[in-house]
Amino acid sequence: MDSHIERKEIYGENSLVVEIKDLIQQNRTQLALTVNAAMSKLYWQIGRRVNDEVLLHQRAEYGKEIVATLARELTITYGDSFSDKNLRRMMQFAKIFPDMKLSYH
Repeated sequence: MDSHIERKEIYGENSLVVEIKDLIQQNRTQLALTVNAAMSKLYWQIGRRVNDEVLLHQRAEYGKEIVATLARELTITYGDSFSDKNLRRMMQFAKIFPDMKLSYH
């Protein structure tokens, strides 16, 4: 072993185990933040796009039809996260924050 490499204890207060656990936790936290930002951006984009389509046709019944049809198609492929109720929440999200600027940090 090279003499210039500091030898770490495996266990203890300043051990290799503690350092590795800290690295894992820091990266898990960063990953969670990144995933949350990406999901928020996706949901906002979906809500905005559906709102634009509904407004384009300016008919309440057509809007309900769009959301119901889209929800059926999306839940087949992607699951209940894209249910009618959740799509309407995405639409509300985009309406409340029309100029949303999301970034990843």
